[in-house]
Amino acid sequence: MPQNLDAVAVRAWSALALDALGQAREEIDAINVYPVADGDTGTNLYLTMESASQAVDAVFTGLEPARPALAEAVRAMAHGALIGARGNSGTILAQLLRGMAQVLAADGAGAGEPDKDSDAHHADAGAGAGAGAGAGAGADAARLALALSRASRSAYRAVAHPVEGTVLTVAKAAAEAADAAATDSRDCAAVARAAYEGACAALDATPGQLAVLGRAGVVDAGGRGLVAVLGALVGALSGETVRPRAAAGAHARAGMEAAEPATCVDAAADGAGPAFEVIYLLEADDAAVDRLRVRLDALGDSLVVVGGDGLWNVHVHVDDAGAAVEAGVEAGRPYRIRITHFGADDAHTVRTQPPRERVQRGIVAVVPGDGLAALYAEAGATTVPTRAGEPPGSGELVEAIRRAHAREVVLLPNDAGLRHTAAAAAEQARSEGVRVALIPTRSAVQGIAALAVHEPDRRFDEDVVAMTSAAGATRYAELAVAERQSWTTAGICQAGDVLGLIDGDVAVIGPEVARTAAAVLDRMLAAGGEMVTLVLGDAVSDAVAEFLEKHVRDGHLAVDTVLYRGGPQSALLLIGVE
Repeated sequence: MPQNLDAVAVRAWSALALDALGQAREEIDAINVYPVADGDTGTNLYLTMESASQAVDAVFTGLEPARPALAEAVRAMAHGALIGARGNSGTILAQLLRGMAQVLAADGAGAGEPDKDSDAHHADAGAGAGAGAGAGAGADAARLALALSRASRSAYRAVAHPVEGTVLTVAKAAAEAADAAATDSRDCAAVARAAYEGACAALDATPGQLAVLGRAGVVDAGGRGLVAVLGALVGALSGETVRPRAAAGAHARAGMEAAEPATCVDAAADGAGPAFEVIYLLEADDAAVDRLRVRLDALGDSLVVVGGDGLWNVHVHVDDAGAAVEAGVEAGRPYRIRITHFGADDAHTVRTQPPRERVQRGIVAVVPGDGLAALYAEAGATTVPTRAGEPPGSGELVEAIRRAHAREVVLLPNDAGLRHTAAAAAEQARSEGVRVALIPTRSAVQGIAALAVHEPDRRFDEDVVAMTSAAGATRYAELAVAERQSWTTAGICQAGDVLGLIDGDVAVIGPEVARTAAAVLDRMLAAGGEMVTLVLGDAVSDAVAEFLEKHVRDGHLAVDTVLYRGGPQSALLLIGVE
């Protein structure tokens, strides 16, 4: 059903946008030919949106069933995108979200950062929005149109030398379509749909506007990502599922690599452009940033500086990376400095310690508790802990892959919800010269099964096949406590009930841990099994562990049981059956 433009809608939008970019990531990477044909636009957009989505989720933490205000949610989304922005495309997306937040978080007409380009029509729309902060869909529709217009203008101003046929053009078309729709409709979802359709039409026209796209036969990669984000906005406000839109004219990478360089100001697609991409967050005042823009513009191209209120994200392509960082030091305090060499396989964060020799193979695993972290580490894995049940972001996974310092890495996400996150991390690590195999483990017990057959001395492909087979042959379950009354696949549960989930679905509802776990084990072992793995959380007593071990031994002959203490973890009990 249609959704008002509120914090819940923003949360849904950020989640849907992240999922849409996750699904489209490889396709967008494949059509990335401008401004540098480095095949990472989809990954950069995904990482930027992931940071934004996590920031939105954070403002809801501890508040449910209460809700944060719209202003809190949109500011969090914009701030998360700003601090997590990656690449040229991600930096522009961050500025688009910031421009929208300036309008949607405002208490009155056009409040927020001054906008020299606002016209009378936009001011009227802003006044209506301010007067109707609770006045319903009409105010929402006008305010959304104004937000998209502000976003487009902000993005154009953030880019040193705007080029048509890029994401900027797509954003402008979306804003114009939304503005026209807002004059005819008081339906917020209809305005979002008009923006999406306008963006789609503009995206299809980009090969005719930018020579490098036309020669490669592709649409603009950044614009394709923005279309995915706007489609998610339609879904969040209408409740409808927007079908993923394939990029028109996309073809094999081999054909794209033959594309000639663009003839635009910021073109670097021919490989003759600047050698380095430099990105950093910067704490500085407005005057210092104005001077920084002038200096960086003289040093290189593809300059995008976004942000405000003392915090900025700086992106530029240069030959002298040191000079770009030095300019940031003179302007304020740069940090999270990232330098990527376009002509090499290695992208690196600035380090202060000398590099150490790489090992041949490493394992990186996400683990839900201290006990399992110790178990995985004992097996030689580099671990990434979940904190208070919150899964890590792709940036944390990339850092863990770097810490493993191996030429080959097997990545075990151990969570079905981390599929896109882990894929983005693997892609980023591959761009840094690491051979990464992602085994789609959905539970830590599947990861344990994979580790059990890991042999670092055999060929990488053979090791990955053996580990994948072991994980796939392991059914998994977990026990959790219901927080509230709700419908499940096993019936209605009450707050405090113990839920037994098998392969992610609620299969058993019980009053206490021991009997519920025994019922789950019986269901899983009915299909056969040779080994049961039990990972007990802190809340599960030794008596319950002994009961379950005896239950398996007495009821299921020739089945071995292995117990581990997981420490503080989100699940009461993890179960694996091989």
